[in-house]
Amino acid sequence: MASEATTLTVPGPEGDREMRVSSPSRVIWPQVGVTKLELAQYVVAVGESFVRAIGDRPVALQRYGAGVEGEMFFSKNPPKGKPEFVREVPVTFPSARSHPMLVIDEPAALVWMVQMNTVVFHPWPSRAEDVDHPDQLRIDLDPQPGRGFDDAVPAAYELREVLREAGLEAFPKTSGNRGIHVFAPIRPEHDYIEVRHAVIAAARELERRMPDRVTTAWWKEERGERVFVDFNQAARDRTIAGAYSPRATAGATVSMPLRWDEVGSVQPGDFTVRTVPGILADRGDAWAAMGDQAGSLDVLLQWWERDVASGHGELPYPPDYPKMPGEPMRVQPSRAKKPVAD
Repeated sequence: MASEATTLTVPGPEGDREMRVSSPSRVIWPQVGVTKLELAQYVVAVGESFVRAIGDRPVALQRYGAGVEGEMFFSKNPPKGKPEFVREVPVTFPSARSHPMLVIDEPAALVWMVQMNTVVFHPWPSRAEDVDHPDQLRIDLDPQPGRGFDDAVPAAYELREVLREAGLEAFPKTSGNRGIHVFAPIRPEHDYIEVRHAVIAAARELERRMPDRVTTAWWKEERGERVFVDFNQAARDRTIAGAYSPRATAGATVSMPLRWDEVGSVQPGDFTVRTVPGILADRGDAWAAMGDQAGSLDVLLQWWERDVASGHGELPYPPDYPKMPGEPMRVQPSRAKKPVAD
């Protein structure tokens, strides 16, 4: 067993850093026995790709003090004791409240966050130098009860074609659970409301092509056994697990970037804290060149305006948001008041 505390030597842009890991033998994933030290070693092993994927962005930390079967909380404010080399950036939230958030610039920052019991890393879709204008379009394909990863696969392939028709190049990854995340790099020219509208436009087009298998229905009672396109993950301060981030699943799975020719031949359980370093070493980073292909939202926003003109406008925001312009009533259909008959 590991000693009470240990130190990892972590390479970085300014040379090696010696990073302390306390309680290294603490088990984070009880069902598979993955320890805190293994998690720290994982983020070092994949550090270059991990930082390329989620670095230079505000990041929220999902922290588990007693392992993934215990209580967790989201940490958005920089905690006390932050190392000087870990950067901060000021961020304004939907409530209009502002405070700094952490930014990852090197693998040693990941190790420090693991030391703070972080399991899941949630980066914003915007860069630290321009937090108000996303440079990533993110679409979450979420299979509903009765469906699973295999049901998300054909939706992901069709979504790729939708985005191609809109002039965007798509990049898939496992969610680390049952779903698939599809990202497209975009030029940071639009605010969060416009980017969310672009996501809704793509989601509606996908739904039109696969109505029996895909839904944009916000209310669960209307989704059935379909794959939900979660458009609200594009709302400001809504984040999904970053590429290469571990997940709080029983098997210590990882949200794994894929090549498109891999999507139909893998399962989420193939990618874990223990397996991903070897896979990455063997075949390289599937997302290495993603930032080189930023596209425009012009076509998707034209589709949005077309849908608005035909009566398909704004959709509900998450329940913790202030009322947004043009938003319909935020009440599930079965609880909505019925019109009184004459």
